[in-house]
Amino acid sequence: MIHDLDSTLRVLLKRELPAPLNRQLAISFDPPDDQFPPQGVSLPAIDLFLYDIRENRELRSNEYLEVRSSEGTAITRLPLVRVDCSYLITAWPSQSAPNRIEDEHRLLSLVMVALLAHPKLPDAVLQGTLRSQELPLPTATLQPGHLQSLGEFWQAMGGKPKSALNYAVTIAVQPFASFVTPLVTSSETGIEPGADPDERRA
Repeated sequence: MIHDLDSTLRVLLKRELPAPLNRQLAISFDPPDDQFPPQGVSLPAIDLFLYDIRENRELRSNEYLEVRSSEGTAITRLPLVRVDCSYLITAWPSQSAPNRIEDEHRLLSLVMVALLAHPKLPDAVLQGTLRSQELPLPTATLQPGHLQSLGEFWQAMGGKPKSALNYAVTIAVQPFASFVTPLVTSSETGIEPGADPDERRA
């Protein structure tokens, strides 16, 4: 499912970024370390590093869902688990760019505008299992990320700090099995006699 999200974001950026940039720009999901770009990735490139995956507890629900069928049964299951996938997005200009910092900022600006235009992922770009998601896929661009310290992050990457965008997508995961139960279509009410008429129970 996560690899389908990566593919979806690649399609989205390729679709939204202007030509001819979208044809020559590489989309990578590798760590933005001192070895970037990895073998097989040519510059210029946009890197979407998936650094955090966690449940969105604000959207958690413990109420069972019931879907009735025309065959007189109901499929019951726990609700979907909502999961936030957080990316750190960096731009890597061509080595031959006359001013690499300006080119880096230009690339980041184009990506920022493209992502801000879609508060949820469009159906037209969804790939693989995401096409059958029951719920929309909301996004969050430029919101605070889950990195405790950007300085420590770049130190761990072994490279120099870079300008970066925080981006997150909330997907839905169904880890629970569903079960089929018969529907209640009628009920009966009776009177159970007791020792005293006042003690009779319905």
